[in-house]
Amino acid sequence: GSHHHHHHGSFSEDVLGWRESFDLLLNSKNGVAAFHAFLKTEFSEENLEFWLACEEFKKIRSATKLASRAHHIFDEYIRSEAPKEVNIDHETRELTKTNLQAATTSCFDVAQGKTRTLMEKDSYPRFLKSPAYRDLA
Repeated sequence: GSHHHHHHGSFSEDVLGWRESFDLLLNSKNGVAAFHAFLKTEFSEENLEFWLACEEFKKIRSATKLASRAHHIFDEYIRSEAPKEVNIDHETRELTKTNLQAATTSCFDVAQGKTRTLMEKDSYPRFLKSPAYRDLA
């Protein structure tokens, strides 16, 4: 397909940029794909999937759609025993549950922030050391 925005530099420059900051990684489609593949090998891809779901969620403009999507995300990632339960503390889980009673685009902000920090401190450094990343770089 055609690119909507033009790239500064090459794919390999992108890859090297991922080492500079976790933000650059999350802002790159290729970066997210590579990181996701790595997380699957560690069985922690739900953190990234939740983060991406939140990013999409924030773009929703319809209140009805927000509410139903919010419950869907909650059921899939947040509630105890959720199929893709993310690793967040009890307080954040309860807070998010409360937020759902009046769903807004920011109702997952705290939970999303926690999973992002978790990935950045935990999985991201391991990703940069992984053969998968070194092969790309």
